[in-house]
Amino acid sequence: MPDAVALMESEPLAIIDGGCERGEWTFQIEPNQIRPVCEFLKSHRGYRMLSNSTVVDCYPSEPRFEVVYHLLCHDSKQRLRLKCKIGGEQPEISSVSMVWNSADWFEREIFDLFGIRFIGHPDLRRILLPDTWEGHPLRKDYPVTGYR
Repeated sequence: MPDAVALMESEPLAIIDGGCERGEWTFQIEPNQIRPVCEFLKSHRGYRMLSNSTVVDCYPSEPRFEVVYHLLCHDSKQRLRLKCKIGGEQPEISSVSMVWNSADWFEREIFDLFGIRFIGHPDLRRILLPDTWEGHPLRKDYPVTGYR
């Protein structure tokens, strides 16, 4: 895949691992390099659409969270998946909302439900739950009955 080769040549230190399964490429990206990688893929490889962003909670493993970005290039009709593993008590990663506008709402949803902070997000606040809600309900250690 030419996009994979270009990414490996442009950002060799940003890629931790990668592979192709069922025709879709997935790259494990160094978390502090996610924004430059996304900017490169958009401006040089034509990935103009972030179709989805989500999180996998791997509790109790550490790093606990894996932020997943699904990219789409309309010109080449290629899809690409980027993953970043982050951990710690207060997990955070750079926002990509400056690269793709659609990331704005995806990141707010992830913040609301998983508690991951996106550095540089223009308006990071709850989007689905009330401001008074305690905790982040999609974390695996969130009590089933809620906090009382």
